[in-house]
Amino acid sequence: MCYHTKQTKSAQELRHRFNSKFDNIEEYRPSVYNGFQHPKTPIITNQKTDTIQLYNWGLIPFWAKDDGIKKNTLNARMETIHEKPSFRNVVKNRCLILADGFYEWQWLDEKGKKKQKYELTLPENQAFAFAGLWSEWVDKSTGEIRYTYTILTTEANELMAKIHNTKKRMPVIVATDTEQNWLQGDDLILGNNNLIATEA
Repeated sequence: MCYHTKQTKSAQELRHRFNSKFDNIEEYRPSVYNGFQHPKTPIITNQKTDTIQLYNWGLIPFWAKDDGIKKNTLNARMETIHEKPSFRNVVKNRCLILADGFYEWQWLDEKGKKKQKYELTLPENQAFAFAGLWSEWVDKSTGEIRYTYTILTTEANELMAKIHNTKKRMPVIVATDTEQNWLQGDDLILGNNNLIATEA
């Protein structure tokens, strides 16, 4: 799964890399993100394919009575998004989650009491995009509109299966030259074969 990511690029670097303008640029802070804190991180949606926006990590479906579900929707298994109630209504709400790394812990014993943390990046710490889904939710108690997302995951490749050696999953990274195609509804093309793992 994927619960910790990082985005260390400046707003200017992200604008250049993704050929997009930046919405709410004053709110953006390069950081390491813990999904369980439901941070606002930079994404690009299929509704505004030329704009980087800040959405909260942890998807809240439109039908949710409160936001408690978000702790269980940080990730979505790509194979089951059409079946799961949390995701099946937003499968066309595609997004790119902008990052330049993520973290995973390798279990060194059977019970996971000893773990080794790894940082996963692309060569030269290049920026990339996870595939995701987004949602719009209205807090009925306040009227506030919340925009949230989830990161899609898939079966781990050879490298990630050694690191994420329990559930053997990994986040879906979109091939760089097909990012806009993914937003426009085309089939997903993976681009995660050049990952570099370093002990963190």
